[in-house]
Parts: sequence; C-alpha cells; structure tokens
Amino acid sequence: MFIAMTASTKPQAAQLLMFESDTCEWCDAWHREIGVVYHKTKEGKLLELRRIDVNESRPNDLRDIKGIVFTPTFVVFDGKNEIGRIVGYPGESFFWGLLDNLIERSSQKSD
Repeated sequence: MFIAMTASTKPQAAQLLMFESDTCEWCDAWHREIGVVYHKTKEGKLLELRRIDVNESRPNDLRDIKGIVFTPTFVVFDGKNEIGRIVGYPGESFFWGLLDNLIERSSQKSD
C-alpha cells in the first residue's frame, strides 16, 4: 500500500489528482465512462480520487505541482511527490492501462 507521512505524522494514502474544468468536454467524458465506477475498482481503492478545478486557487499541499496546462490532467501523488501523470483523456481502455503503469511505478518507489 502507498503511505506517506505528513508533518502531523498522520499516514496519507496516495491519491489520483484530477485537474479539471467545468467547461472541459473530455473531463465530462471521463466522469461518464470512468468516474461513475472509479471508486469501486482496484485502482480506486488504491488511489483516492481528488478533483481540483484549474480555475480556482490551488490547495496549499498541491502548490508544488507545476505544468498543469490541459484538462483533464491526472497526477498520481503520494502526499509529497508526483509519481507521474496522464495528460488528457485517451479513452477508457487506454486510461486504465496508463493508470496501472503509474500504480506500478508508485509501488516500485515505495519498495
């Protein structure tokens, strides 16, 4: 399992950050095709989904994540480090494979 320690020493699981916009048609497609089931999948159980609106102020704990230009952009984040990202939504079948590669990379970093 992916665990990071914060300053308060509270364990924090890795997250899937979704940088999105309410005007993004590819974000809407992701929500229709994957978002409705994400929390039920093995990936959703490993990586909690956290949605961030690119048009609002970035939360303090995410200010070090740079280079978010396109929506959606998905970032696997272990609480302090970016593991990797998926820029855009390439469709359901490609998305799962790309996400599984990032999860594998994340597990290698925690070994």
